[in-house]
Amino acid sequence: SEELLADAFEADHAFMLTNGTTCGVQAMLLATTRPGDKIIIPRDAHKSAINALILSGAIPHYVHTDINQEYGIHTTVSLDAFKAAYDKEPHALACFIINPSYYGLTSDIKGIADFCRENELFLLADEAHGCHMGFHPEFPLSAMRAGAHMSASSTHKTSGSFTQSSVLLHRGTDSVRNNIKQSLNILRSTSASYLLMLSIEMARKQLVLNGENLLSSTLELARFARQEINKVPGLKSFGKEIIESSPAIHNFDETKLTINVSELGLTGYEMEEILRLEHRIQIELADLQNIMAIISIGDTEESISTLLNALRKIAGGRRIKKPDHPIILPEIPELIVSPRDAYYSSKKSVTLNQAIGEISAENVMVYPPGIPIICPGERISKDLIDHIKLLKSLNTNIQGPADPQINRLRVLGNPSKSA
Repeated sequence: SEELLADAFEADHAFMLTNGTTCGVQAMLLATTRPGDKIIIPRDAHKSAINALILSGAIPHYVHTDINQEYGIHTTVSLDAFKAAYDKEPHALACFIINPSYYGLTSDIKGIADFCRENELFLLADEAHGCHMGFHPEFPLSAMRAGAHMSASSTHKTSGSFTQSSVLLHRGTDSVRNNIKQSLNILRSTSASYLLMLSIEMARKQLVLNGENLLSSTLELARFARQEINKVPGLKSFGKEIIESSPAIHNFDETKLTINVSELGLTGYEMEEILRLEHRIQIELADLQNIMAIISIGDTEESISTLLNALRKIAGGRRIKKPDHPIILPEIPELIVSPRDAYYSSKKSVTLNQAIGEISAENVMVYPPGIPIICPGERISKDLIDHIKLLKSLNTNIQGPADPQINRLRVLGNPSKSA
């Protein structure tokens, strides 16, 4: 089965995962880095990658994504940003890339892959939301096709296998393959679910035999939904035109349906709650300005109509207005000590206000998407605390801190080492 998976995804080797793409992401870092090694990684990486830094001891050189002000979202990292990061960290061993982002945006992964190979860097791809992309010509380039060394891919998110099932793909030497095997021996359960593995096999078979037809229908539904949403006063949803908004954005997966609701006087979190409680619709993601729905091979004209009718009804009952003031995302915090050192350091618990100026010992994030607002080892600013207070006031699902009420944060008790 794993040989068939490798063939389907254009890899040399494939590994079935039954504890999610989190396992694959962490295995990639454990297989390629050791304590003290440098890795170039986007700051908007999923918490699984940040936690992998703790496990491996690798030291991140964070690269920042561009921000689209119209929608208030992080976009992607440009090839030039990766090159600039490598100029500052010429001893880095690996680059990490997200392909695509939660919002469906992709970097120039082919250019980044070529750059990594020219400089003997491993290119590791988090493809949690891009498992389907290699099976239809109108989707962005998959990591394996672009020339990445490894990719962790969620078959369960967009390809029909059971939740928690994923694949880890590898292209390269047997020595690295053996490193991956050893990493997976550390991370994987010794009691893997055969149901999950069988569902991966069935998803692979469906993609190979009928993936292009299924994805053609999915694209038609997504394009229709976006067209109809943009007719509704107070709502807007970007399409391929967003590629022109930033040189960092190379392509866009149209099945990711981001809907800005700010002109309705709502946050994305409030719209998510209205859809869930009043219309029994659970969308994938909410943020301060948007909701995001994933249109998948499981969707139908009926499911799209249900969503559209609910959005029209909600928008029709509200007065359209421009937002009073734009929502400003806080600056990315400064990394003071490595995530691993922060995790293993002595800690103290302080109130949110007392945390200002301290170094965080824990992740703080809204889930989904699971991208840390603060990572272990970063300096906590007043803007970050104000942002956390805003998110708390909106009853968002904040995860990471030991205090479930998010009234206190754990910070370093005796900060000394620097990253």
